[in-house]
Amino acid sequence: MTIQINKIEEKIKIKFSNKLLLTAAFTHRSYLNEHHEEKLSSNERLEFLGDSILQFCISQELFKKFPDVPEGTLTNMRTRLVRTETLAKVAQTLDLGGFLLLSHGEEKSGGRENQALLANTFEALLGAIYLDKNIGRAQKFLIRHFKKMLDQTKNPDELKDAKSLLQERIQINVKSSPEYRVIKELGPDHNKIFEVEVLSQGVPIGLGTGKSKQQAEESAAKDALVKLKHLD
Repeated sequence: MTIQINKIEEKIKIKFSNKLLLTAAFTHRSYLNEHHEEKLSSNERLEFLGDSILQFCISQELFKKFPDVPEGTLTNMRTRLVRTETLAKVAQTLDLGGFLLLSHGEEKSGGRENQALLANTFEALLGAIYLDKNIGRAQKFLIRHFKKMLDQTKNPDELKDAKSLLQERIQINVKSSPEYRVIKELGPDHNKIFEVEVLSQGVPIGLGTGKSKQQAEESAAKDALVKLKHLD
């Protein structure tokens, strides 16, 4: 299998000078374990670079958009915007998963729809754009795909995740943080489903499930917020 360079360039609306950078951005390490091609490298280094560019660009946009918001709130807002689920959704709108070079095992286990893998690919692509072009082009590409989320944000609390909102609420009332506990793990290692409950002072207040502990905790926090709202 080879990378569909032209189709990727059409999707992202950027023409690459160094095609090897684009190829690397879509090469998962599992593919290299099966195909020992000297010219290929995995997207992990580009992902590392892209993550830093992502953090910088989103920080800059939030800094400009909310001039009176304190550092701690800006950090929460940025965390919400750059989390795995958000990046995976952006990657899906660009069909990035369809262009990935994966091992047969990763392919069979649903790697092209794996949120973490898609998020990593988006970051690797961002790193590749920076290296092939410049920071301005990388930022332009990034903001184009985050513009809707940024434009819709008027209240900083809108970008807080459920866990942050629940912690704020719990600490106001009982001066202690909620606790999360995994109560069940279902499925094989490559496709686990976690069930998590969240407790306040040892009492269960919410239940959630997800493909990762983080997702399940977020789900449990959302469930707890809904239940607490009904008690208001």
